[in-house]
Amino acid sequence: MQVILIKDVNNLGGSNELVTVKNGYGRNFLIPQKFAVEASPSNLKQLDEKMKQLAKKEAKLLAEVNSVIAVLQNGALQIGAKTGTSGKIFGSVTSVQVARAIREQKGYEIDRRRITIVDEIKELGSYKAKVDFGNGNETEVDLEITAE
Repeated sequence: MQVILIKDVNNLGGSNELVTVKNGYGRNFLIPQKFAVEASPSNLKQLDEKMKQLAKKEAKLLAEVNSVIAVLQNGALQIGAKTGTSGKIFGSVTSVQVARAIREQKGYEIDRRRITIVDEIKELGSYKAKVDFGNGNETEVDLEITAE
């Protein structure tokens, strides 16, 4: 029996996937629990249309992510930090400060959990941070740490 999964099912497949299962498993478990629907011609057409819409949405999202990446790679972010007389920073620069600098200087709101600082920032100078957008889309951002 072929069914179209509505939700992700462990050891079987993800949502919007066409899978073949035994008749009893499909009729007695998957369909009553609303995990799947039977693969009728009308349901297959709906699945095809849904996949087309998802592809369009994903292409639009990818274009938006690429534009954000282009803006982030254009110029270094200036981050001010309190320092001692020797040029060492009190504490260190964190991803929260990098996210705030991106919001103020580039105009994009990026979650701090998506930012990874490559080297620990304890002194003034130039550093790099990685921003991960998911689905293998990531970029490096140049940071310029200056004294406040």
